[in-house]
Amino acid sequence: MGTRVSVLLPAYNEAENLDVLVPRICEVMERAGEPFEVIVVDDGSTDGTRTVMGRLRNPSVRAIRLRRNSGKSAALQIGLDHSKGEYIVLMDADGQDDPDEVPRMLSHLREEGLSLVTGRRAQRHDRFVKRNTSKLYNGVTARVTGVPGRDFNSGLKVMTRELAETLELYGELHRYIPVLAVWNGFKVGELDVAHHERLHGTSKFGRARFWRGFLDLVTVKFLTTYTARPFHLFGGIGFAIGMVGSALLAWMGVSKLLGNAVGTRPALQIGVLLIVVAVQIITVGLLAELVVNLRRRRNLDASAEGDLD
Repeated sequence: MGTRVSVLLPAYNEAENLDVLVPRICEVMERAGEPFEVIVVDDGSTDGTRTVMGRLRNPSVRAIRLRRNSGKSAALQIGLDHSKGEYIVLMDADGQDDPDEVPRMLSHLREEGLSLVTGRRAQRHDRFVKRNTSKLYNGVTARVTGVPGRDFNSGLKVMTRELAETLELYGELHRYIPVLAVWNGFKVGELDVAHHERLHGTSKFGRARFWRGFLDLVTVKFLTTYTARPFHLFGGIGFAIGMVGSALLAWMGVSKLLGNAVGTRPALQIGVLLIVVAVQIITVGLLAELVVNLRRRRNLDASAEGDLD
């Protein structure tokens, strides 16, 4: 029988935690009675992760070592590319996610006909600042993307192979897997799970994760909303800027007719600048629309040739 469940753990300097967590995962999955594999992606660790994984490696446990730290999204993508299971489990390597929740999440996924289940941390054991910034992030993400959810960034997720094959993770996009799943037409849900304090060590995510996450939220919004109609974005921005510029120039025009000197007025210069910027943005939008249209035509032509064959 082939591998049924693949458990992926991206790890950066988590040797002490992996020494405890990997055997626990194996114990839980063996008890569940489903063929499984555990894949630890060593994301350029500089501690004893390589030694620990050398000791833990067996037919069910594999380790992939990256030469340098590439980030969680990149590590997850590499793990997804090398996984074999029909179902994929994503789990953090800090010990805060409970392996005992995995069988329950798998059952919920199958019973509800979902493609993704996120483990919603009902009672989080994190610092006050982290808990509250996470609430703000989740609220903004749900509002901006229109995807319902209260814990997008939970590291504990279970998904189908079909969904995993549609993902392309980079930057901080691991935070937006539920959004990407919904955009690709999959059904997602959340399930309350237990959450624990970190076993050993400290968090490897610094303050930079906040602004990087915000920038990737903009990326996700663009990819999921404007990929097929970029002119709606660029055209809207361009016309809005152009209207402001036109209003300033109209004001200057009226002022000139009334006999006032406008040649050195800042409003005139700003108005001209805004009009130029508006034309450039609208032009970019039209070019993007042309690229999308040409790509769509090529795809249609390829489909037609396939049908004729």
